[in-house]
Amino acid sequence: MSIRKEGGGSRFLYDSFDAAQARIDAHERVMDERWAALDYRLGQIDAVLERLERRIWLGVYGVAAFLLTQGAEALIKAAMR
Repeated sequence: MSIRKEGGGSRFLYDSFDAAQARIDAHERVMDERWAALDYRLGQIDAVLERLERRIWLGVYGVAAFLLTQGAEALIKAAMR
């Protein structure tokens, strides 16, 4: 810091400005925002994958139910003969 005169005037004329620290602080704020955006998008992707997984399991259970129904129908027809 430079020596400040006792007279009036702006403190910005005498106090030093640490540009490197200001640049680092700005970079940290930008990175925090990017991280928050990434976290938000990953949350959305996770929700979409959960919905997709439910739909796939519903299809698997539907196919299994269809096959069991066809098997039961074949057994009933065989027993009636």
